[in-house]
Amino acid sequence: MKIRGWCTATAVAAALLCVATAAPAAPFEDTMAQRMLACTGCHGPEGRAAPDGYYPRIAGKPAGYLYNQLLNFRDGRRPYALMSGLLAPLSDAYLAEIAAHFAALELPYPAPLASTLSETERALVARLVTEGDAARALPACAACHGAAMTGTAPFVPGLIGLPRDYLNAQLGAWRAGKRIAQAPDCMAQVAQTLRPDEIGRISSWLAAQPVPVNAKPASEFAAPVPIACGGVTATVSKAPR
Repeated sequence: MKIRGWCTATAVAAALLCVATAAPAAPFEDTMAQRMLACTGCHGPEGRAAPDGYYPRIAGKPAGYLYNQLLNFRDGRRPYALMSGLLAPLSDAYLAEIAAHFAALELPYPAPLASTLSETERALVARLVTEGDAARALPACAACHGAAMTGTAPFVPGLIGLPRDYLNAQLGAWRAGKRIAQAPDCMAQVAQTLRPDEIGRISSWLAAQPVPVNAKPASEFAAPVPIACGGVTATVSKAPR
């Protein structure tokens, strides 16, 4: 019995050794894509946005915009403990690499949400987005975010292809002073000029807009920026190229 038990144990050990030899552990893929898998737990596969509607798409956003947001989270201008904690030990140069990685991703956008606005509401919002409101010194969204609302490189993000709840939350945070960007903070000025009901309608309208095929940020502004904006007009010497 002892001999039989020893033989059995030896055979099992030999079999395990053969399996281990035949299937060595795969080498770690030391790439930016592998490292950034940590981001996709919230931002969705490859940064395409999560289904819950509160985490934005980061894939394909302009590199300068992504870099500025990473700086804002790390340096406390944009408070969110999870992001701040993740980014606290990272250097400017590494944040630029992260921004460049996600900016280079060209991935399909999800279908837009169905609009819940009335025809009258849609017309009013479309006018604000494309023309602004001169009486309130409110610039058109399209003046900075592009006529197609897909953003303007390198610092202005697109506004279509984003979840409605995320858009609503960010505009609300700017209006309430909970989100801050480089001074002068143009988006805070815009959001604080808008009424709460307008913010909700703009978010719904934007989320219902289809994203053009092969959408990319515009390469430059069609006209001078209509409002002083620190994250756009100020020189950011370490911004990714």
